Amino acid sequence: MTACALIQACATPAPPRELEDVRAELRAMRAENQRLAQRLERLEQLKVVGSAAPAAAPEKKAAGQGTGSPMPVLAVVKLKPKAEAAPVIDTKTAVVEPSPEVVAEIKVSDADALDADVGEALFNHGVNALKTGNVEGGVVELLRFADESPKHAKADNALYFAGLGQMGLDDLDAATRSFESVIARYPAGDAVVDSMLKLAECRVRSHKPQEARRVYEKIVSSWPGTAAATLAQSKLITLPATP
Repeated sequence: MTACALIQACATPAPPRELEDVRAELRAMRAENQRLAQRLERLEQLKVVGSAAPAAAPEKKAAGQGTGSPMPVLAVVKLKPKAEAAPVIDTKTAVVEPSPEVVAEIKVSDADALDADVGEALFNHGVNALKTGNVEGGVVELLRFADESPKHAKADNALYFAGLGQMGLDDLDAATRSFESVIARYPAGDAVVDSMLKLAECRVRSHKPQEARRVYEKIVSSWPGTAAATLAQSKLITLPATP
């Protein structure tokens, strides 16, 4: 009796609107999972730094080799040295002290290099913490990295992954701030569009569908034809109509 009831329930067609919403949500989830996998793969590739040594230039052939013409006989001319003394050459070199501005630039460059190494370790440790379930610890380290190394190449990604962790902790306000920081501070970074997608999701979960709609529409208009635009379009279908 139960099996018959289940078969009858499955055979009952769902309303077209409900089917379309489910399909759109499935498409959105697949696209989002694919984007996250691609981002992690790109970040892993950034760790690999290769250097190729230039090929040694071939040795030049000795002059006259293979020409077939004999070496000409040169006459030896002996010159009588002059009795005059050699001119005095000034060998003294002036020492120029670097300006304070140059010294400051050198110190800043050294500090940046040190921060880059320390920041790289913090970033990797924070991401690994998220992967292994230590979400709170990972968020703390990623936010610290973004705060202490704001010019690092992965600073925007650190804020993005911190926002993901905060969403997992259901701290939507903090996640919203992290994603907004990526958009405001790194507008040319590769984490902007992903941060906008997650920002819109935070708006939906915070029961602010109209704000989410504006973010999704911005993605569709700014990145037409991309996977992000397709995902945003599918999310727009699931939002309630504008009153």
